[in-house]
Amino acid sequence: MSEEPRFFNRELSWLAFNQRVLDEANDAEIPILERLKFLAITASNLDEFFMVRVGGLQIQQRKAPDKRDPSGMTAAEQLAAVSERTHEMAQEQYRIFAEEIEPQLEAADVRRLAAESYSQRHLYALETLFDQEIFAIYSPQAVADKNDFPQLTNQSLNICVQLAGESDDSEEEPTPRFAIIPLGREAQRIITLHSDGGYAYTLLEDVVELFVARFFAGIEVQQSATFRISRNADIAVDDESADFLQGMEEILGARKQTACVRLEISSKVGATMLQFLQEVLEVNDEDVFKSPGPVDLAAFMQMTDLPGFDQLKYEPWPPLPSPEVDPAASMFEVISRKDVLLVHPYESFEPVVRLIEEAADDPDVLAIKQTLYRTSKQSPIIAALKRAAERGKHVTAILELKARFDEARNIEWAKDLEQADVQVIYGVRGLKTHAKICIIIRREPHGIQRYLHVGTGNYNESTARLYGDISYMTCNEELGGDATNFFNAITGYSQPQDYRKLEAAPAGLRDRVLDMIETETLRKRQGQKAHIAAKINSLADPKIINALYEASQAGVSVKLNIRGICCLRPGVPGLSENIEVINIIDRFLEHARIFYFFHGGDERVFISSADWMPRNLDRRVELLIPIEDTPSRHRLVDVLDVHFRDNVKARQLQPDGTYARFDVGKRKLVRSQESLYDQTKRAVNQEEQYRRTIFQPHRPESTTIDES
Repeated sequence: MSEEPRFFNRELSWLAFNQRVLDEANDAEIPILERLKFLAITASNLDEFFMVRVGGLQIQQRKAPDKRDPSGMTAAEQLAAVSERTHEMAQEQYRIFAEEIEPQLEAADVRRLAAESYSQRHLYALETLFDQEIFAIYSPQAVADKNDFPQLTNQSLNICVQLAGESDDSEEEPTPRFAIIPLGREAQRIITLHSDGGYAYTLLEDVVELFVARFFAGIEVQQSATFRISRNADIAVDDESADFLQGMEEILGARKQTACVRLEISSKVGATMLQFLQEVLEVNDEDVFKSPGPVDLAAFMQMTDLPGFDQLKYEPWPPLPSPEVDPAASMFEVISRKDVLLVHPYESFEPVVRLIEEAADDPDVLAIKQTLYRTSKQSPIIAALKRAAERGKHVTAILELKARFDEARNIEWAKDLEQADVQVIYGVRGLKTHAKICIIIRREPHGIQRYLHVGTGNYNESTARLYGDISYMTCNEELGGDATNFFNAITGYSQPQDYRKLEAAPAGLRDRVLDMIETETLRKRQGQKAHIAAKINSLADPKIINALYEASQAGVSVKLNIRGICCLRPGVPGLSENIEVINIIDRFLEHARIFYFFHGGDERVFISSADWMPRNLDRRVELLIPIEDTPSRHRLVDVLDVHFRDNVKARQLQPDGTYARFDVGKRKLVRSQESLYDQTKRAVNQEEQYRRTIFQPHRPESTTIDES
């Protein structure tokens, strides 16, 4: 067995994932606006990485400098490795932007103009814009030292201006003065310019810097530079707080004052200005990122939906109506006939929304109970829950206020729902409620019936068009009973329940997964066939990794499709030679969690809200749901199989931590997301053909005789 550590480092594994996304931005086979989108995603990903992971490592370095992670690295060692890797990544981002994306956009008549490229017409229009709007909106703030440095918003754009110092007739060089012009996070960054053809634009900061001297009449402006800071966001609310909602609001305020963990600044910055900013922000050299192009590449996401340039984007793959759902029937009729499994985004999320909307309006529905982690800005599901409560139904919403970076929205939703008489529970003390479940209690002729939706993704109809997820709808009585117990355990003071079908974290989910892995290991040692397959976002839990290593050593075939972090080291002789790990980055974000165990031929298939991470299994409320009806189970196995046959977008994790593309040779090319979309189209077409062959006579409506 190799002497290498048994585990990859979590942070470096995540950075390897972001590199694979960046590789998509560098792929000449992808339409250019889609490449720009991948580039913007990598920049946005790094923003969160610095705020959460780097901020957390810096805290650990101060509090527990000798503590080592499972890969054997201290916080200081991780920070050094992260700094080196992120600087390399930033350089590659700007190389791709300057050498690949912008030239190809310009060839397609999409041009970014800098000050030296403005025509006289542009100059006149921009000068007018500056005088009438910019000058009136933004205010410079003079800064002498860090005591009067403005409280800059996290990840907002700013301009630092270096002004000539006041001369006192001494022979010493006057000390420069500085001012900061905050542009804010919500500034209209992209400014459209007149163009005789195509599309031309410039950036707000370029316009401000062009006319910046007008802010400082009578003072010499020596230099200006655009910059941006990232603050540590790895702070948590005190769960013992008497007013949890107020505590969360205080956390949002506290994030505005946390330490700076990264300074991004234009590479044209002079040494004097940079030294000043580093001193007032207390930033080390390794935390400074000089940008040879526009600061904050994530802002270019808004350019990716440029109207009139569809030829520069992917061919549309809109979500399709599920052939499992009869559009003429109510969702209660559909689910009462058979369980329904939806594979998003190939199939529309609309049936899930329709189920909750119908429940809000149906007079036979008595209660709705639902978890909410992340929702859309104008959520129809939130609107339906409010409407249901206003109509006298008992509505319970477990709304997780600690959903990172969605806290503010969830706080507003919580207040809004409470105003509508919804019973709002702010999650579970000490845990995040990450489970995705809704149960509807309905009075029917035979008695009370429970309708259940569970899923791997959020109740967000917008991201359901972009994320690969699973929805499952059923009126299975045992699952319905488990769901009722689950909600009662969260909303009351009861202990975690013994469930008949599902499992929940942090109580039993890990144990159930470990038991299934160990069962496959035992069967293989007894000479039986054994196989494990899983599709998850991240794998970092040492207990599960060690169990998979034992399974591999016993000869169990283990196939893992892991989008992001993978701390398991595959393909190591004597340790993990029977484990294969692939990763797929494509136009849709792979987000579904599907687990498969051969189980002696009696195949066991599960979906889950949980990744195999300590945070999911120990510090979150999560669900693991068995899929037992045969058509749904077979379909999930097929979804797994299609992903493992991908040889176009899939990459295989090597024992050294690198990822390699498959050598296709003469084999048929398989792009899993395209295959799944084509499968869905064929199923929809077949269903339409079937429905056209059924004769449905019009029946006269019944009449009532007026006996008066």
